[in-house]
Amino acid sequence: PAEGNKSIVFQNLKAKLSGPQADLAEVYQFLIPEFKIGTLDALIVISDELVKYDQFVETVAWKIVDILRILLNGDIDKICANLLVNDKSVDQYLKTFQWDIMKFRAEKSLQEIAEILNEEVSSIDTLMKAKLAHYNQVKGSLQALEKKQTGNLSVRNVADFVKKEHFVLDSEYLETLLVAVPRNLYKSWNSKYETLTQYVVPRSSQFVYRDFKYNEDEMANQRKEFEEMGATEKELSSALLRLANTNFGEVFAAWIHFKAMKVYVESVLRYGLPPDFMSATIKPKYKMDKKIREILNNQYGKLGGALSRETQKDEAIEEYQNLIDKDYYPYVWFQIQFNVKKIAS
Repeated sequence: PAEGNKSIVFQNLKAKLSGPQADLAEVYQFLIPEFKIGTLDALIVISDELVKYDQFVETVAWKIVDILRILLNGDIDKICANLLVNDKSVDQYLKTFQWDIMKFRAEKSLQEIAEILNEEVSSIDTLMKAKLAHYNQVKGSLQALEKKQTGNLSVRNVADFVKKEHFVLDSEYLETLLVAVPRNLYKSWNSKYETLTQYVVPRSSQFVYRDFKYNEDEMANQRKEFEEMGATEKELSSALLRLANTNFGEVFAAWIHFKAMKVYVESVLRYGLPPDFMSATIKPKYKMDKKIREILNNQYGKLGGALSRETQKDEAIEEYQNLIDKDYYPYVWFQIQFNVKKIAS
């Protein structure tokens, strides 16, 4: 609760967690606009919906991270460099969060804002799925061609090795056959191939027969196909990388806007009307989570909020109380975990 002065409450909280006597966390004020508040029943409904939206948007954000992993070959530094939100790192965006009043005007109902955000993220999710599927199709085709270029001679395109003089061409009686012989069987092959008949090849399972007709035009077309497929894959990869970079920012911003809405709705349900609360972002330092929790519980442990007031006997309130998850604290609290480097390690 802001107790009528958000600034003072914030400074007190900051002093307890990041002041000279307590170097436990970084603390930043998390500014949320005033929203239109409908009925209590409507707030309880939107509270439940926001949980689902929150989970969905987080999933989409991680899907885009996975796309970046594919495109950047798992290079964590490069991946992190592409995780920008409004040209800021994820960390900096959270520290300086401001509600986007141009895109999501606060005078709209909470339900309307939530639906706009969800539709935007759903459209991005659908687009990224389609673009990734197309890229994977082209990449698969390229890998098949690369296998023919770089695999062993049982699958590799032999056009890169053969020469015209290797073949007896346009003969009515002779046909040149290509056989891939494992290196350790060279001696055996050289001693026996002359005795092979026209119809039966002794121990043929040791050798790989390659069906090949010498055709210079076809060989040139194969090389051209490989080069064009490679160029297409690079072009699609670059385009998908740019799209992933842009859309990650949009999705992550939507995710934090959903978090802001959850903080607002849960605070109203917890502390009642009129809305009067201060919200902050707390970034714990290494292994300081438990100590921070102790300080917060000592500071706000006496808060009962709207749920504990004996005067509040509304059925909707009781229903809301049953919806509270097991991680209940006397203050409204939501966790944001988005450490790409930690998960990668």
